Formats: sequence, structure tokens, C-alpha cells
Amino acid sequence: MKDSKAGELKKQFIYNLIRSSLPIIGLIAVCIVFNILTHGSMWNSRKLILNQIYVVMISATGVFFIMSMGGLDFSQGSILGIASIVVCLLSGVNIIVAIFGGILAGAAIGAFNAFFYVKRKIKSFIVTICTMFLFRGFIKYMASNSPVAASMKVYDYDTTAIKLGITAAVLIISFVVFRFTGFGIKLKAIGAGEKATKFAGVRTDRVKFLIYVLSGAITGLAAFVNIVKNGSATANVGSQLETQILIALVLGGMPISGGAKVRFENVIVGSLLYVVLTNGLIMMGLSTQMMQLIQGIVFLIFVAIFADRESLSVIK
Repeated sequence: MKDSKAGELKKQFIYNLIRSSLPIIGLIAVCIVFNILTHGSMWNSRKLILNQIYVVMISATGVFFIMSMGGLDFSQGSILGIASIVVCLLSGVNIIVAIFGGILAGAAIGAFNAFFYVKRKIKSFIVTICTMFLFRGFIKYMASNSPVAASMKVYDYDTTAIKLGITAAVLIISFVVFRFTGFGIKLKAIGAGEKATKFAGVRTDRVKFLIYVLSGAITGLAAFVNIVKNGSATANVGSQLETQILIALVLGGMPISGGAKVRFENVIVGSLLYVVLTNGLIMMGLSTQMMQLIQGIVFLIFVAIFADRESLSVIK
């Protein structure tokens, strides 16, 4: 009996090890395959690829916190768009003011989402889909005639050191908070079972409200990096970002329903895997339709592998 139980535990351990290692194996495999197929062009364009990772990785960090507690956020693209416009408008005053303006704009939209989600008890995916369209309308209104241009001062900050430094700072601080503080434990506990977490004395509504505000603020910071790269905000700024983030996190092994199986490495590996996969397909000269088909197949495979079927019905 004991030998049988030990055998089952060993099999479960091996399965979990392979499961958690799959995104890293996938990243390495994708890099090797595309580097061969593009005759080394993938490696030669590594600086360009790195430049595309910053915004996705920073924004995905905030959504990672939301998904850890079993929530969803489809308004990230609109948050980035509004915050980017704010950064552009304030950049002529002062760069520091512009940065904080973007962060506050993102936090305000996060609080707006949190009010309806937490206070009015509307499902997170419904609230954030509604706000996605609402604020996308504002973006179109502000930038439909012409892009909202930033001050020329922003180009002084378009350096690898600054963009990489901001991204690294967000990742390091978020990792410490998630792994070594009670806040991260509460997030995973809510994802695993909100009712039980409430009975344990955790003020779950307060945690959920704060995490949406925090996620919005992080994307507001990503907006500064976005404007540093592009110099202006167009009517399409932030378009499809929410889809990119969701795909990146799932590719990184993120369980959609959150909970105890969540790992912070999901953000880093997933963002890298998504950007490398996308750029590799572009370098191979595939059409947009074929790229979407391949990305969709890969996405479905990873969802099937990493979805926690026991808790998929409790996405909040």
C-alpha cells in the first residue's frame, strides 16, 4: 500500500516537473527552430526583439497579479492607450510629471474596473470588456484626426538602459511582493478558494480592489516606455494588448483560474516566448492569417496543458 502511494507521488512529482518546465523548453526550442529557419536572422535581430518585449512584459506583470486570484482583465490595451495620451500631453511640462500622470491615469481606470467588479459584484471579464470599448472610444476621439505627439524630450529616454531598467525594476519588485510577502499568499489563496480565504480572516474585497488599481498603475508605467519608443499616441495605441498579454501568460504556463500553481516565472518566460514566436513567424514571411492560425493552435495546446479543470468554473 505504501509502495503504491509512493509510486503515485513520484509520478505526480515527475508530471508536475515536466509541466512546469514545458514553457522554458518551448522557449528554447522556438529560439533554436526559428534561428535555423531564418538562417540566423532571429539572433541578429535580438535587439529589435528585446525592444518589443518591454511593454508586453511590464503590462503582463499587472495582469499576472489579477489572474493569480482568478480574475481577468481585457481593458489593458485601453488603459495603455489612455495613459499614453496622458504621458504625451504632460511630457511638455516635465518628464517626471508625465510618468506619474501615466501611472495615475492607469490606476484610475483600474479603480474604475474594481468598483464595478468588487462593489457591484459584476464578473471581471464582463466589466473589463465593457471598459475596453468605453475607453477605446475616448482614445479614438482624442487621436482620430492626428496622433497625440509627445515632447521631443522623451527621445532622450529612448535608451536600452532606461527601458530595460524600468522593466527589471517592475519585475524584481513584483517578484519580491508576490513570493515573499503576505500579499502574494493572499492572491493565490483567493484564486484557490475565495470563500475559504474569507473565513480565514482575509479582507478579499480590499485585496481585489487594490490589485486592479496596482495593475492599472503598472500599465500606466508601461505607457511611458511605449511613448519613449514611439514618440506619439495614435488612435490604435494599445490595440490588441490584452490579447497579447493573455496569450503570453498562458504560453508561460499560467493557469487561467489562478491559485496555488501560479509561478512568477510565467510572466518572464511567457512574454519572451510570445514575442519570439511572433517575430519568428514574421521573419519567415507568413501571412497574417497563417500567423494567427499558428498562434491560435499553440495557444489552445498550452491552455489544454495548463488549465486547472477543477477550478475553471470559478473564474471571477
